Amino acid sequence: MGILPVHERLAELWTIRTKRKLTEEEAADFEHCLAANATYCRQLAYLYNCSLLASMSGDVEWQHEICGRIDKMNGHPPTHRRREEA
Repeated sequence: MGILPVHERLAELWTIRTKRKLTEEEAADFEHCLAANATYCRQLAYLYNCSLLASMSGDVEWQHEICGRIDKMNGHPPTHRRREEA
């Protein structure tokens, strides 16, 4: 998964916070980044779960659609092994 601008800003603010107290504006930005990150993670986890469900049910068309949505979020679809390979 690539680094999104919100993740870069979150890392920047966290680093600043280790050196000094955040300003009110920085603290608000930090909270906003945390909320955006949580939303992003929930959406990506939902899509990974849907991809697994599509794989388990054999719905290739749905799985390709979901993997396309994952790619658009800048993530990578999970790798699925066939039973013969496991």
